[in-house]
Amino acid sequence: MKTKTLSDLKSKFADKSWNETIQLVRRCMDKTRADGRVCDPITKCLQKINEALNVSSLTAMVSRLEMIAKQIGLGSHLSPTETVCYLTADLFYVEVVLLPGGRVEDVRVAHHGEAPVSSPTFLQLLRMKKFQEFSLKLEDLASFYNIPGDVDDKIKIYTALQHLESDLLKISHLPRSLREGDLHDDLILNGIIGNVRPGNEETPMKIEYYISPSEALMRLSSTGEVGGGQVALVTVGSSDTPYRLQMEPLIFSPPQVDLFGVPAFQQLSDSCSALLPATFLLKLQPPLPMLTSFIEKMGKITDGVIPEKHLQVEPLPQLLMKTSTIQNTKISWTEGVQFVVPLPASEYHSYVFSGSEWGHESWEGALIDAVPFTHPGHVPVLLDTLRHQSAINVLLASCFSNHTHHIDAGLSYNLKCEVLPESDCCVSVTFSLENSDHLAVLLVMMADFRQVSCRLLMPDFVDHKLNDYISRVLMRCMSIPITMRAIRRKVANLMIHPSPVAEPPCTFKMESSSPTIAVCPDVSDPDIKPAVYPSVSQEGNGEKSLPSSAGYYVMSVASTPVDDNANTDAVANPSPCASLGVYSHWVTNGVPAELI
Repeated sequence: MKTKTLSDLKSKFADKSWNETIQLVRRCMDKTRADGRVCDPITKCLQKINEALNVSSLTAMVSRLEMIAKQIGLGSHLSPTETVCYLTADLFYVEVVLLPGGRVEDVRVAHHGEAPVSSPTFLQLLRMKKFQEFSLKLEDLASFYNIPGDVDDKIKIYTALQHLESDLLKISHLPRSLREGDLHDDLILNGIIGNVRPGNEETPMKIEYYISPSEALMRLSSTGEVGGGQVALVTVGSSDTPYRLQMEPLIFSPPQVDLFGVPAFQQLSDSCSALLPATFLLKLQPPLPMLTSFIEKMGKITDGVIPEKHLQVEPLPQLLMKTSTIQNTKISWTEGVQFVVPLPASEYHSYVFSGSEWGHESWEGALIDAVPFTHPGHVPVLLDTLRHQSAINVLLASCFSNHTHHIDAGLSYNLKCEVLPESDCCVSVTFSLENSDHLAVLLVMMADFRQVSCRLLMPDFVDHKLNDYISRVLMRCMSIPITMRAIRRKVANLMIHPSPVAEPPCTFKMESSSPTIAVCPDVSDPDIKPAVYPSVSQEGNGEKSLPSSAGYYVMSVASTPVDDNANTDAVANPSPCASLGVYSHWVTNGVPAELI
């Protein structure tokens, strides 16, 4: 059909220029037809014609821009002087200022009620005639404002989004103590709402809420460009149920905070809010595999805004495999999977995941790409839940590799381990050390993303300081294989030297033969360097300890003024742990009771 249509057009208009043919086809497409499918072949032909032509005239550039707008669902028109092409939507428009010969002088983006602002990204793409990339970028911009309802509702929802961004910026600027040596990483991990980047003419507000040690190391060892980690875009989405959204800022100016650094919010009322068929959204990039229990927690935080819909659940490790960069994604978990993880100094570990053990309901998860909410006070607690899940994912994924074998494969390794689920947010690693006839078990307890602790269970061997050391190693590298390597070396050293020995610091090293990983070296390692991520508290006697236990906090939404005991200058707590009026009974204070 495509070939025949192109052939007919070519033979019928052989004596005419391509520009005349294109104009005729465009006029035909603009006519209303009862069956839109009739135009599909012509539309595809026109697209191929435009892509084949060299855009070297003003008419050709306008034609290409109009075609892009139609594909995305935007309107388009020329200015009376025919020097500006407008690509329009309900809440924004794009001005493309043209010069003779199809050259582009400027590209400006104007959001509703705001003046046009030049967009260097759009301008560069059009000047380089990268129309495909320009189309994708423009489609992303249009999707950010895919707001339901009539024009009045869309304007109100966009206004609510602007006030939400204003409140989130106020929260991000609250004073707080510095925990990490690197300011960027500290903002991501310990900021009340992560590292906030205000929206601009091209993208909405962006929140960086988690970064793993390996990603932080890659960022520091690269050209200095910030990248990687987990990101959430603050946008809006449609909802079948109307929700009350703010029509003005809800945080007092200047912000009034309690003893924990949590700001007070003005109560939602008819005068400062409106019922609208939409919710705010945290669009997760990339989408995050989450345990169903964590999804339920987020539903409680948002007071039921997250809909209870059927989720395609599967074991969390299997879900992580599908969303990771591991090349071998066709793995059957029925009989179990064995990963071979290479480490520096030609050391190899094997990690076995039993399909039957990981099939329990408590460790089932689903892929989440957006989290709906209705109040700025929801965001800090939602982000803490996302951070907690991200930390669990990083730990489990550290045992994955592109090298997989069946469990019964007779291969030789420095260490063989089996990773098993225990209680909620707790896994065990069963292994056998060299020159030992007994099995040992490492319990990894993830109370929250800042509090990961370990307990080593070995026959006829008790060393409480070793548990503290292992916990610090794991917190610093967030890698089970690297921690197992440190255990193997440490236990061997203690067997030879029963008396206390100096604990080597954990540092990061780049190995050319393997991915970037963290290494806990021997005392004699000449390459010891100060660790950058993450830090742990230092006591006055020089001993390192685990982070303090999490507390319980409530976000205040009272409309009444803050009482006299409120400290408006207090250092903000880096992570409030409760939603609006919902106590965080699910937050574990320290080690789970069943493991003490």
